This record gives sequence, structure tokens and C-alpha cells, in this order.
Amino acid sequence: MAKIMSAEEGFAEPERRMRTTAGEPFLLTPGPLTTSRRVKEAMLRDWGSWDRDFNDVTADVRRRLVAMAGGGGDYDCVPMQGSGTFSVEAMLSSFLPKDSRTLVLMNGAYGQRAAKTLDYLGRDYVALDKGDYLPPMADEVDRILREDPTITDVFVVHCETSSGILNPLKDISDVVVGGGRRLIVDAMSSFGAIPIDVSDIPFEAMVSSANKCIEGVPGFGFVIAKRSALENAKGRSHSLSLDVHDQWTAMNRTGQWRFTPPTHTVVAFREALLEHETEGGVRGRLVRYTRNRDVLVEGMRAMGFSTLLDDDWLSPIIVTFFCPADPKFVFRRFYDEIKSRGFIIYPGKLTEAESFRVGCIGRVDEFVMRDLIQAIASSLTDIGVTDCRPETR
Repeated sequence: MAKIMSAEEGFAEPERRMRTTAGEPFLLTPGPLTTSRRVKEAMLRDWGSWDRDFNDVTADVRRRLVAMAGGGGDYDCVPMQGSGTFSVEAMLSSFLPKDSRTLVLMNGAYGQRAAKTLDYLGRDYVALDKGDYLPPMADEVDRILREDPTITDVFVVHCETSSGILNPLKDISDVVVGGGRRLIVDAMSSFGAIPIDVSDIPFEAMVSSANKCIEGVPGFGFVIAKRSALENAKGRSHSLSLDVHDQWTAMNRTGQWRFTPPTHTVVAFREALLEHETEGGVRGRLVRYTRNRDVLVEGMRAMGFSTLLDDDWLSPIIVTFFCPADPKFVFRRFYDEIKSRGFIIYPGKLTEAESFRVGCIGRVDEFVMRDLIQAIASSLTDIGVTDCRPETR
């Protein structure tokens, strides 16, 4: 198993026996995910979108996110309404000049979605597609950049949740920055649980979401970017609603969102940030998620399941398993059986193999994962599946 962090390195121990509100299943997905009672209760109050109290919450959230990235005074944070994909499109349209040429690194659905977004935006790009199983490697990126001096930017998904692969962001960053190009990062499913500090990874812009590793609820994403990049983004966006520069300047001038903000989501997210700090920040959260993954993979492999990825590339965010070749295995029935036992998982998103995914993030711990393993075992018994090995690849 790839070692990312161990619980023995002095960080916060996971909360024992995490539980959801009565009757709720655990969401073992890449987001939305299981949230704490404290986060839920934060949404019980109504807030005025232009009121100073709410503006103070927004400002506090922005400061805390910049600090989490080690940004200091050189970076700023711009929250954007909508799903994570809204924020990715906002980032791409605002930080890629119209005459840019971007190297898109892809090994799953979200790299492919970025390329499709660039098609819509009319931005030039070239793609390095590694399929479902492998990460883009720094030497490959270096070769492409050396052979094509017209490339101005490189886009990478840090954790590709369609497979669960954790891409080597630091190595890629070193090559990109060393080659004089700008780095654009989709850290949607990694920021808050895997260290991304601008002192090590000096990205131009990075995007993430409220309902991922910081364990908030859906409703907005956010872009953390160099202030110089935000200034240069003026006039680039194809969309009024998705204009990061316009949102940034309006927030800094008035303290307010340009258009109606997801008030309850923002306030809940501030509570999630406070819980995140109490757990030990990024490093503390990584300990819990890594332990979740290790317990999950060990238990599933003991039953005969196979992971899509080799251990070196397994992320602590989500794990993809091949479906059993046993003819009695039907994913929909399997899903329903597990749900009846209190767990919701995710279908697969691979191009060539039947699979399903189990998230390791959210307000869950290793004891939840052990309960899940028992639920899967009993579900398989009820379905009549006796062999969990996949088809031979």
C-alpha cells in the first residue's frame, strides 16, 4: 500500500464510531458526502445575503482557504456559486488567455471534461491521455513541453475520482514551472486532505469545492489564484456569471457576492472549516482518510475483490473496484442491498471495465469502513455471489 501518512506521526486520532443522523445512510461517494451534525445545524438559521454578518463569514472563509494553501499575500480566494464543474469552467475561461495553448493531462472523466470545456470555450489545447490505469509522469510532460514551445499552460486533475488515482502533482509542478509554463490545478477532490502548498506547488490557479475533503455541503466552489493572475484575468471570461475576475473585484470592493449566494452552504462550510482545524488541518484529515482507505482495501481484497489501481497510485479519496465476474452479481441489486444496510456507494466510471467506487472521505472513520465490509459480505451472501474475482483482463 502506498504510504501517504500514518496515524503514528503525531496527528489527530480519528473520532471513534462516527454516526450519521438517525435514519441517514453513510454517503461513501466523492461528494456530496456525509457531514457532521454541527455542519447540518449551521444551516438552521437564515442569513441576509448583503448583511454584514454574512459578509464577515464570506471574508473569514476566504482567508482560511488562502491560509490552507499557504498563499499569504500573493494569493487570494474567490468563491463561485454552483457545482464544482461551474468553478472549473470559470477557472479555465478566466485564467487561460484566448490565445493560449494548454496541455491537458488526463486519465479519466474529469480530464476529459476539462478538454470538452476548452472545446466550448474555443481555447486551443493538446492532450496527454493515459487511460484509466496510469498517471501522467513528469518526464512525459517535460518531453511534450520541450517539443512544443507554443504550450503556455498545463492543466492537471490532482485526484481523478473516476478511477481514484492520485496524480504526482509535485513532480508535474516542478517540470511545468521549471519550463516557464503556468500550472492550472483541479484539486476538487484533494484540497483539504492532501497537502497543496504554494511554496512547493506554485500554481497559477487551483479549484476545489465545498462538499469534498473539507466536508461541507454542495452549493459553491472556490478558486485560489495568484493575485497577479486574477488581475490579468480581466475581460477573458465568456460568461458574466462565471467571470472570476469580476467576482473577485466585486467581493473586494463590497464584501458581497455579485449575485444571490448560497448563504446556508457558506455558513455550513465555515463550520466545516472550524472542524477541519480541530482535527489537525490537512495533515490530520489525511491520517483519517488514509486509514479509511487501508481498512477498506484490506477488507475488500480479503473477500476476493480487486482494485483497479496498483497500490502506488491508490488515493485516500476514493477506491475503484472491479465488479465480480460471478454471473449472479448485478450492480443494481448489489447497490440496493448495501443501501438497505445503511451505505451508499458509487457506480463505476471507467471506459473499458465494469466497476464500482467507494469513497473514503466525509464524516466517516475506520469503524464505519469495517461496518461497510460486513454489509458487503452479507449483501453478497443474499445475492448468492460466491466469487468476487473480476474477469481476467
